[in-house]
Amino acid sequence: MLIEVKVPNLPESVADATIATWHKKPGDKVTRDENMLDLETDKVVLEVPAPADGILQEVMFQTGDTVLSGQLLAKIASGTAAAPETKESQAPTAHSVESDDKAASPAVRRLLAENDLQPALITGTGKDGRISKEDVLAFIAANRAQTTSSTPSVKTLAVPMASGPREERRVPMSRLRAKVAERLLEAQHNAAMLTTFNEVNLKAVMDLRAHYKEAFEKKHGVKLGFMSFFTKAVIESLKRFPVVNASIDGQDIVYHGFYDIGVAVSTERGLVVPVLRDADQLSMAEIEKKIGDYASRARQGKLTIEEMQGGTFTITNGGVFGSLLSTPIIHSPQTGILGMHKIQEKPIAENGQVVIRPMMYIALSYDHRLIDGKDSVQFLVSVKELLEDPSRLLLGV
Repeated sequence: MLIEVKVPNLPESVADATIATWHKKPGDKVTRDENMLDLETDKVVLEVPAPADGILQEVMFQTGDTVLSGQLLAKIASGTAAAPETKESQAPTAHSVESDDKAASPAVRRLLAENDLQPALITGTGKDGRISKEDVLAFIAANRAQTTSSTPSVKTLAVPMASGPREERRVPMSRLRAKVAERLLEAQHNAAMLTTFNEVNLKAVMDLRAHYKEAFEKKHGVKLGFMSFFTKAVIESLKRFPVVNASIDGQDIVYHGFYDIGVAVSTERGLVVPVLRDADQLSMAEIEKKIGDYASRARQGKLTIEEMQGGTFTITNGGVFGSLLSTPIIHSPQTGILGMHKIQEKPIAENGQVVIRPMMYIALSYDHRLIDGKDSVQFLVSVKELLEDPSRLLLGV
């Protein structure tokens, strides 16, 4: 009996998907719920499990093909009796056995596919012998060094030149990165974007973290970071300046009576923005836990589409990469985004004396069609004041 494997129902906001990686090939044995292939959309990576035990008889699409919701992907012959009478089917190759066990991470699978590598060739150093991204990169580097030092073969990518070997590698842009590029360009074309800056003295926040970090982690099981302070300061400031939390819909202004805060997360596939729903109702510990969970699952490609939809305002932290100053781009259809940057000790004047303080530049990019300069500046000043005196967050002043 042949069992059909179809593209799962895609959400309304996702028109189609691209086959990122096949983990099985015709003739391979599959078991129920085993991941057969990865589908990449412009938001998430979807795993397609086998609906039953059997032998993969036929695949309808190849890696890189675009598929629609409900389309037939493959056919499985249920039961072991349907296995082709070949030695290959009786003794699955090392690749078919080890591909899911040794290269479980979607990022690793994609890296293997992009470089046309088989997991069986690589020694995994991770837990239970799993292959990590570092293992793949080390194998590529070692293989490249060996190739350039020996006689070039037909498949060698390096082209020897007078000044030394030069290399080019062309890979398809991921669906997520392509969609992010499209949205960022759209935001620049459709919004009157402007950025205003300020500087925050984070000594009070850092002293508070240093004093309570052990007790906080012991009680809540999560470290006290900067993001919870910034999120709370942003929410309080949005309450004071509702227009920064609003959006434009045609000729209407939509004022949101809730605070869904997007947190930009950088991944290998591109930038994603999971959303903290009703962030004003979350404690600082809940904010830290959710952000940590989002960041971890984003890098594994396991965020759901629902977790990245919506949002009324976004926070992005380029400081983790060393950025001192930047002009973040609005995450459409929102009209404001706050950029955090690197904390750097600087001499400042305080009470008539020069002192060294941990300072951070903060930036607010906003849509000038809706938000006036006065509101944008006052909003950023509010964030600054709340961070420089965190007790204001408790007192609401």
